[in-house]
Amino acid sequence: MSALPTYTCDSGQATAQQSRAVAHPNWTIAVTMLASSLAFIDGSVTNVALPAIGRELGANAGSLPWIINAYLLPLSALLLVGGAAGDHYGRKRVMIVGIAVFTVASVGCALAPDLAVLLAARALQGMGAAILMPNSLGILGSSFEGEARGRAVGTWAAAGAIASAVGPPLGGWLVDSVGWRVIFYLNLPVAFAAVLAAWRYVDESAEGKEPLDWAGAALATLALGFLTWALTLWSSRHSASPETWTGLGAGCLLLMAFLLIEHRRGERAMMPLALFASRPFVGLTLLTLLLYGALGGLLVLLPYLLIVGGQYSSTQAGLAFLPFSIVLGTVSRLAGRLSERIGPRWPLTIGPIFTGAGFLLLTRADPSASYWTGILPGIAVIALGMAGAVAPLTTAVLSSVDERHAGTASGFNSAIARTGGLVATAVAGAVIATSGTALIGAFHTAAIVAGVLSGASGIIAYLTLDAATPSGPSPA
Repeated sequence: MSALPTYTCDSGQATAQQSRAVAHPNWTIAVTMLASSLAFIDGSVTNVALPAIGRELGANAGSLPWIINAYLLPLSALLLVGGAAGDHYGRKRVMIVGIAVFTVASVGCALAPDLAVLLAARALQGMGAAILMPNSLGILGSSFEGEARGRAVGTWAAAGAIASAVGPPLGGWLVDSVGWRVIFYLNLPVAFAAVLAAWRYVDESAEGKEPLDWAGAALATLALGFLTWALTLWSSRHSASPETWTGLGAGCLLLMAFLLIEHRRGERAMMPLALFASRPFVGLTLLTLLLYGALGGLLVLLPYLLIVGGQYSSTQAGLAFLPFSIVLGTVSRLAGRLSERIGPRWPLTIGPIFTGAGFLLLTRADPSASYWTGILPGIAVIALGMAGAVAPLTTAVLSSVDERHAGTASGFNSAIARTGGLVATAVAGAVIATSGTALIGAFHTAAIVAGVLSGASGIIAYLTLDAATPSGPSPA
């Protein structure tokens, strides 16, 4: 297989090139961390608040997954377009627009008088996140090279973990003491700081001379939109209805049309198909789908199991995830640096397999028994495995393409991760619909499935990634 274009520089060259290219490297990292943290905080906090939202707005078990899916659907549909728009119109400019949209939507969520308005605001949040997320990572990928990129991505991943750590316990405490609406106001100061710092300290990058591939953008959005809508219906109805099959069929047809358009446009395409001539890029795509699908199920199901099955408060359910984020935040930076030294193959093989072992440990989970013996061991092992995979995966994706496609590649990989999460949410909808001992049994079954998927993603990494480090081209 032919390799994708990559940067070729050693450690010393990377440091020198970084300092010449980026006027404020520390501020650049800080801005990408703040922007991405908006999505991290919102996702983790909303999961903890689901039972409280359902009680106040009268949402039943079938409606609760829509609070997650209303966000994931436009997020999955627009991530590829969001990244491509940044590659053409400037990543900083497009990221700031995304932050603004996300902030307005957050206020709408906080003020929502009923479930319909909340879902509309959540959809707008998803649109904003789809614009800001790939461009924050695109900025990071285009600003650093070599080991400097590994350190930067590791720092970004650690900050995301810290945001995820602060989100659930803080959000749970706010839900218990003030109410669920206040959790959406948490986004406002973070968004303000991100915009101010980006405006002052981040250089603009990747303003393309050619017009955006609007035909490809429209087809990609429609294809991903139909596919995620169909999965959303499956999630809420717990079965494949005629509408579900219609959505899947329409999505597949539109996806085929998108691939045809991109093939004809060649290098001028929004998503050049030459990217898929690389075995490592295809392997990273499959790994992302399986691993983040498994993780997405855990993030939705475990808080619900603890609150409904174990009578945990929202604060306690949030604190239950604290070890996960502490381990992830502590180890991610080291994993990013290690990946740049030895290559991503072994971290992305061992990390997901460890994650799978952690999921299998959760088959012992009993929300009414001891947290320390039934829940914590599984969470700790999952955190250790994900810490070894998150930063190397992000670095490998950004290193697998040339600089002008960094935003598109980031958007595509994020879309794959969100699609995996959406499939997991669809499965989670069936688990949430159960109660009592059936809920515990359904959770154990979901944990086994997640463990198998995670282990399979590690095997895929071993078979598709090369032993060479990402600082040089992979062998053909």
